[in-house]
Amino acid sequence: MSPERILITAGPTSEPVDAVRSITNRSSGRLGVALARAAIAAGHPTTLLLGPIAGPAPTAEPVGVDQTAENAADQNSTRLAVHRFTTTAELQHTLAATWPDHDVLIMAAAVADFRPVPSRETKIRRSKDGFVLHLEPTPDLLAELASTTRPDQTLIGFALEPRAGLLDAAREKMTRKGVDAIVANPLETMDAEDIDARVLLAGGVVLSPGAMSKVEFAAWLIATLPRVRHVRGTR
Repeated sequence: MSPERILITAGPTSEPVDAVRSITNRSSGRLGVALARAAIAAGHPTTLLLGPIAGPAPTAEPVGVDQTAENAADQNSTRLAVHRFTTTAELQHTLAATWPDHDVLIMAAAVADFRPVPSRETKIRRSKDGFVLHLEPTPDLLAELASTTRPDQTLIGFALEPRAGLLDAAREKMTRKGVDAIVANPLETMDAEDIDARVLLAGGVVLSPGAMSKVEFAAWLIATLPRVRHVRGTR
């Protein structure tokens, strides 16, 4: 497999409610980080867009992180770039700037579906009367990207759904978003070490690698990219 420029998103978004509170989700970013490491190990220049995970950004495994990362450690290594984001708007901006320069996007980030509006600049004080939090839909980043993706680019999305009805939900999302492939990920594996995902391709093809660690699945998915391109054909 010849080297491809791979863009990976990972981790949650965090949408501010006020100066100290936010709405986020339980995504650990573990799978996205594993995908970035697997892509680098396979020889692909890789960019990782990483949300506010609990741990540090990946370092020199197997190569270092360039100076775009908060914890840049190896100035001689330029194959992995890490950009941090917090909100959906920040991720949207960074994707718009980076996606045109890449061949493959693996959209593993858990992006919020809603965000508070307006966000308060100061802390909301406790009140016995309570308050009403108004939420607005966030932009559909995956659909936006699919609408501007070039024929030579490959777009892979994720569907996190309950195991019952997982494939049907993933097929519907794949069609609605207009992506080349989608990883159907059971909700029950969220924040776990292992994963039992299915990968849906064009033409109804379903790949089932079986239950395995997220590190093993990441390596398998990167190795499967040529098949994704082959099955996809030409847009």
